Amino acid sequence: MSERIGFVGVGRMGANMARRLKETGHNVTVVYDVNVELANTLAQELGCSHESDLRQVIKKSDIIITVVTDDKAMRGIFSGTGSLLTRCKDRLFINCATVSPAIH
Repeated sequence: MSERIGFVGVGRMGANMARRLKETGHNVTVVYDVNVELANTLAQELGCSHESDLRQVIKKSDIIITVVTDDKAMRGIFSGTGSLLTRCKDRLFINCATVSPAIH
């Protein structure tokens, strides 16, 4: 079975990564972005869902690729109630975010 791939952060870099994976036959199942309109447009293009709740990204993905803009955005998706770390057992995270060394 093909692993389900979710994207968090689908600006220029994240969207193009998702497109390329889809073009090469990978199963991109869900996208999330704070810009809901951007996520919705990309989801329609890729034939996948878009979510406004990170917990839904976890439910719909085996692999989550994060492509967010800065430390604040990174903290936002990985901390607090409803973060990407909620019920994330057996998920693979690939971080392609632009963050400072301090955030790690």
